[in-house]
Amino acid sequence: MMDVSQPGSLKNRGSVTLGDVARLAGVAPMTVSRYLNSPQAVKSATRDKVQRAIEQTGYVHNRLAGALRSNRTRLVAVVLPMVTNPLFSDTFQAISTRLSASGYQVLLGVSGHQREQEEELLEVILSRRPDGIILTGTLHTPACRNRLRVSGVPVVETWDLSPDPIDMLVGFSHEDAGRETARTLFAQGYRRYALLAVDDPRGLRRADSFLKALKEQGITDVCSHVWPGAPTLALGREGLSKVLEHSMTGPAQPLAVVCTSDTIAHGVLTEAAARGLQVPYELAVMGFGDMNFAAHTFPPLSTVKVDGTLIGDTAAQMLLQRLGGEQAVQSRIDLGFSLVERDSTATRGTS
Repeated sequence: MMDVSQPGSLKNRGSVTLGDVARLAGVAPMTVSRYLNSPQAVKSATRDKVQRAIEQTGYVHNRLAGALRSNRTRLVAVVLPMVTNPLFSDTFQAISTRLSASGYQVLLGVSGHQREQEEELLEVILSRRPDGIILTGTLHTPACRNRLRVSGVPVVETWDLSPDPIDMLVGFSHEDAGRETARTLFAQGYRRYALLAVDDPRGLRRADSFLKALKEQGITDVCSHVWPGAPTLALGREGLSKVLEHSMTGPAQPLAVVCTSDTIAHGVLTEAAARGLQVPYELAVMGFGDMNFAAHTFPPLSTVKVDGTLIGDTAAQMLLQRLGGEQAVQSRIDLGFSLVERDSTATRGTS
């Protein structure tokens, strides 16, 4: 075995080749190549020797050369609006797990809910020649949609539904989620409402649908507040404070506060507790997302449940089918949502 720790050794020569790894492992260069591309085709004992040689030499596999030969980069780009939202991080984790198991590397880009920023990001991504792209949402600039369609790269849009997807689509209807939230709370007897939201486009579509559904029931006086940026617990506390400046509440006329995020709703519950308000008898609270803390707030938070992990796994499977040459049975999948009723919105009965 070569001593890679001494001056003049492989580590000090600046560039380690596949042949260097083969000599150190005592195998043929073809065996190292086979291990790098199809490790399951190499005997276990040989895999161990090659892996030890790679670790000793610090060899980095030149995937670009293989990509040029095969016209495949084994790279999939995923664009999220943010990474701090647990729902999106669950989706990314599911995508990464499924694709990694099939030998793909995942490149993450963050758009910040800005269509123009997404367009710039995708221009860079497409220059890397990814095998596939997974996007969040369906609201893109016209230039972005056109560029993706003519690129020939398989695209999966997620977290939304659209009658005109770029390619493949998996998600749910935000309009239906907003409408169902309004109908459920109205059926429970609530007649006074407030709405707290941040300005992400999907949340605003849910909010707009919620307000339209209330209007159909004759309710138009809804105290609404919308903030730029990401949802935070602080915004929920601030939002409830603003609402209470203009709204009376109490057992005889409880106020239902609907939030476009569980994080904001958690802030509302925190502010309500600080003010000594009884939830849900004086103040009812509804969130969105069913994040991992929602069932453990005090009281437990009613919310709209969306399975971010299932969205991510389904998107990855759709993409892998396409990359494998299969024609997907469905190119548009509606995974739906469900309303989870917990103690923050008690059933009051129809008034």
